[in-house]
Amino acid sequence: MISKHVSYKEATYSITATRLGVDNTPNDEQLNNMELVAEKVFEPLREWVGGPVKVNSFFRGSKLNKAIGGAKKSQHMKGQAMDIDDNYGNATNAEMYHWIKENLNFDQLIWEFGDDDNPNWLHVSYVSPKKNRNRCLKAYRDKGKTKYIVI
Repeated sequence: MISKHVSYKEATYSITATRLGVDNTPNDEQLNNMELVAEKVFEPLREWVGGPVKVNSFFRGSKLNKAIGGAKKSQHMKGQAMDIDDNYGNATNAEMYHWIKENLNFDQLIWEFGDDDNPNWLHVSYVSPKKNRNRCLKAYRDKGKTKYIVI
């Protein structure tokens, strides 16, 4: 287990990795980072939500990240970021975004696409208490490219 509510399998699973035969096994440092972001962000959020929160993407090794077209410096490759979504009706993605922003220490919190009322999912990362930037962004597409604005 990565944390009380995040299994190792859930944190490393990727249908793309399976399809392409890509090994998505984290090393010890990446695993420690995964445990930290789960402890500092995911578990407090899940407790507030009062039920399951879907983990869409957590760890992505460099080969997997490249295969899916992820950012070249993606924090997912370090095990420091997770993409989450409320598929269970316990809280909207917007409610989770605002709760994280107002209650937790984090590095980046990204409102991923969607509209002004609700993102399609959230990206949240955690580095360390001293290195976290508490940076809030909104992802949008411009001419087929993903861009970000500070919000």
